[in-house]
Amino acid sequence: MALILVLGDQLSPGLAALRLADRATDRVVMAEVAAETDYVPHHPKKIALIFAAMRKFAARLQDQGWTVDYTRLDDPGNAGSIPGELLRRAEATGATRVLATRPGEWRLVRALEELPLRVEILEDDRFIASHADFDAWAEGRKELRMEWFYREMRRRTGLLMQGDKPVGGKWNFDHDNRKPAQADLFMPRPVEIAPDAVTAEVLDLVEARFPKNFGRLRPFALATTPEEAERVFAGFLRHALPRFGDFQDAMLAGEKYLYHSLISSSLNIGLLDPLEVCRRAEAEHTAGRAPLNAVEGFIRQILGWREYVRGIYFREGPDYPRRNALNHRRGLPPLYWGAPTRMACLGAAVAQTRDEAYAHHIQRLMLTGNFALLAGVDPAEVHEWYLSVYADAFEWVEAPNTVGMSQFADGGLLGSKPYVSSGNYINRMSDYCGGCAYRVQDRSGPDACPFNLLYWQFLDRHRDRFAANPRMGNIYRTWDRMDETHRATVLAEAGAFLDRLSKGDPV
Repeated sequence: MALILVLGDQLSPGLAALRLADRATDRVVMAEVAAETDYVPHHPKKIALIFAAMRKFAARLQDQGWTVDYTRLDDPGNAGSIPGELLRRAEATGATRVLATRPGEWRLVRALEELPLRVEILEDDRFIASHADFDAWAEGRKELRMEWFYREMRRRTGLLMQGDKPVGGKWNFDHDNRKPAQADLFMPRPVEIAPDAVTAEVLDLVEARFPKNFGRLRPFALATTPEEAERVFAGFLRHALPRFGDFQDAMLAGEKYLYHSLISSSLNIGLLDPLEVCRRAEAEHTAGRAPLNAVEGFIRQILGWREYVRGIYFREGPDYPRRNALNHRRGLPPLYWGAPTRMACLGAAVAQTRDEAYAHHIQRLMLTGNFALLAGVDPAEVHEWYLSVYADAFEWVEAPNTVGMSQFADGGLLGSKPYVSSGNYINRMSDYCGGCAYRVQDRSGPDACPFNLLYWQFLDRHRDRFAANPRMGNIYRTWDRMDETHRATVLAEAGAFLDRLSKGDPV
């Protein structure tokens, strides 16, 4: 007899460990444990999402004839950790063997490997590219650029391909996907899922056990079953996908979702299949219901980025989340935990994160991420914040996006240059600046947008690293052409701003 471990982000009926198990003799082990809720202070919505989805998945397995040893968070015998629960169940049943599907975080892989039981860890083949696939692609390459990996994945899957050529004659339609949006009465609204009795019980538990965690638990409208996730995805395909491409980088005050799909948490806990999701988006283009730039942009996020960052995370090893190539040491500012700020864009992004455990990729990259990078915040603290506050955050997907793409802490493994910008980009892609206490058009002075000051200060302090970068030469030439007195003023005002930030003063 074997114990079959199913984790909270492995809620797929075709999971490798379940496929290899014997339903008649083996026992499934699932557990809500403090070690998984507390290793970072997770958003209450994230905890509730996973627990509710776990309970429903366990019930389905039982209906299908599986024996499921399920431990709730408040059960008296709860061992408090995944290894502890496996040892407890092994002692109770006499099992000496564990079948597990490879966890998505190195800390859990190591914990399973250190168990005094015979543990077989199977490949998580719910992904489109295996670890061997990614390593074979990466072997011998000087640069591991996502674009080249994405093209290989398109060829392998046939998605948006005509023979060996991309549909439309181009691999990438990003140039068409950078339009600012305007609020209108016809903007689609995502499908919201009303909590059922199981979810309501979990909400009460989370509310009682995690009252001090950052984030609002209610209202709760996340999908916790495959059927609910399908309703959300179908609504996106029908109402939002056609305009997703045009406005995927846009930001609007008061519009949390715009044309985004809101399926990342469902994908990441196993309620939706990534390849099936891509094929259904492709079918919308084939049927003439969605333009190519929208469908290609959507597929690239899943087939490209999602698969790519997983490959990077496991290829680079357990130390990857602690890399700090720019030697940034500043503590995470209180504004990330909801402290008042005069910056309208950051205030909106953090408030939305607090309320929904969600922000789209540009809000994460070019608002909260951009500011942390410009301010020199320790990337480990930034990484732990993102891992804490978003419902879709698991380390395999979050760490490369944060440490690599957002914070350049891996020294350029993911990106050829840092993703930094002044306030001009934010003003172009959003309407935040119009209602801000700072003035985005001011390059210096008491009301100058902090992004303007910090942008040039960042470039100046890291000149030795970036001046020779061919993608950044023109930026440095612009800085050098500025009046010397103005440059000195900008650096002095940026320094004063950072001093206030370090002291915890409101900014």
